[in-house]
Amino acid sequence: MSLLTAVLLMPLIGFFVVLFTPRKSKAPYGVALLASLVTFFLSLSLIGPAIANGARFSSVVDSQWIDSPGLQIRLHLGIDGINLWLILLTTLLLPLGIWVSESMIKDRRKTFFALLLLFEFGLIGVFCALDLFVFYVFWEVALVPMYLMVGGWGAGKRGSAAVKFFVYTMLGSVFMLGSIIYLHSQAGTFDYVEIMNALQSGRLTLTATQQLCLFLGFLAAFAVKVPIFPLHTWLPDTYTLAPTPATFLLAAVMSKMGAYGLIRYSLTLAPGGAHRCAPWIAALAIVGIVYGALIALVQSNIKRLIAYSSISHLGFIVLGIFTFRQQGADGAVYQMIAHGLSTGALFLLAGYMEQRRGSMEIADFGGIATPAPGLATAFMIALLASIGLPVLCNFVGEFLVLQGAALARFSWAVWAALGVILSAAYMLWMYQRAFLGKATQQNASMADLSRRDWIPVLPLIALMVWLGVYTQSFMPSISSATSHVLELTGMNDTYRVRVTPGSQPSALRTTPTKVIYVR
Repeated sequence: MSLLTAVLLMPLIGFFVVLFTPRKSKAPYGVALLASLVTFFLSLSLIGPAIANGARFSSVVDSQWIDSPGLQIRLHLGIDGINLWLILLTTLLLPLGIWVSESMIKDRRKTFFALLLLFEFGLIGVFCALDLFVFYVFWEVALVPMYLMVGGWGAGKRGSAAVKFFVYTMLGSVFMLGSIIYLHSQAGTFDYVEIMNALQSGRLTLTATQQLCLFLGFLAAFAVKVPIFPLHTWLPDTYTLAPTPATFLLAAVMSKMGAYGLIRYSLTLAPGGAHRCAPWIAALAIVGIVYGALIALVQSNIKRLIAYSSISHLGFIVLGIFTFRQQGADGAVYQMIAHGLSTGALFLLAGYMEQRRGSMEIADFGGIATPAPGLATAFMIALLASIGLPVLCNFVGEFLVLQGAALARFSWAVWAALGVILSAAYMLWMYQRAFLGKATQQNASMADLSRRDWIPVLPLIALMVWLGVYTQSFMPSISSATSHVLELTGMNDTYRVRVTPGSQPSALRTTPTKVIYVR
């Protein structure tokens, strides 16, 4: 068994083991935590090969899964500088989510732990799949456990929030499946590497209209998952009503599925469509940045404020991708990691506050920095990272995105920068009202973070600082992969040989580019 296969299958094995453990014992928690920790430590071994191989896929798994006439599907997996860090983010945050669940989830814990492991299995599969059909299968696998966690363990009107989340995602997935099937009808394979090699060698040609339709099909699924404005309406209720461990993972890693799909598949499989739609998508990303920030300014609920803040910051990722500049693409991938850490930490700490106070309304807090200085300090660090303070993680990604946006169209950078200013306003306003001042009688006895509470918080803070200071630990591998993605987006109709009746074939481009993706 290869290393990548072990990383992928360990959560699935843990899922089945948890299902057969005694319901009322601590075994489900212990098995789930052990399986997730083993997955994390195994995933660390993926770093060396991925960095050494640059833009080429490493730790490749390629075996036949379905072999029948007209339908051949391969379990084709691989790692490069883009998905490496997303897989590591996933395998790091899942043990933290399981750790937090032990104290926050009170009923049907065995089922909840099993769903967390199934969710991890789906996420890892999404990030490492190199076969479009396999990618789609993992995409749906990741959706189901999150839907069940939101609907089964959420608060208030959790049922409607879960259904809205599920329906939005499923509708987008239908369009993506249509694009995948159509691409298979043209290429004769679902294998991403084979399709890319066929496009580069000229064996497969796609017209401008075909590329546009393919791109829009993929975009429908990825735009919902990010989400891109105006397909964001499922997010505030889902993030607010979901149980804290689910919100933590939704915001930190699940939203990256859509952003990853955009840069991995939408740009490279249909570059002509991506280029045609780029100005419109960049405009929607900027609207999302400003809109999310403005709505966050008027929120009275801490979780809803962070949810709209997340919409705003995710807009930077989308904007960076569609600048088609090296700085923008690097910043987008870096921001995926940084956003996962900072926003995940904010939701985690907000969950601790809700656990202590029984409310998320800002008006119910005030002065809690006095009885809970540790909680206030941790929240301030995560808050400063979120607004992009230098030496913390978000600064690097947002700065690179703004630089790429300025190179593409200066007005994009100006409007996006407004979102940075507004983020400082709503975050500091919320912090002042919730943490500073004199504590009310109800808040004066609020418990500070316990030693157990600090265990998931400290790694997040350490990584927020590491990404902000030691950028070169991550950026070379990211830049190597994104530069090849941008090179692939140069492919469009000019690779086709056009023939008109009564004339000789006329090659619009006679010099093929080198084949970058190889097995």
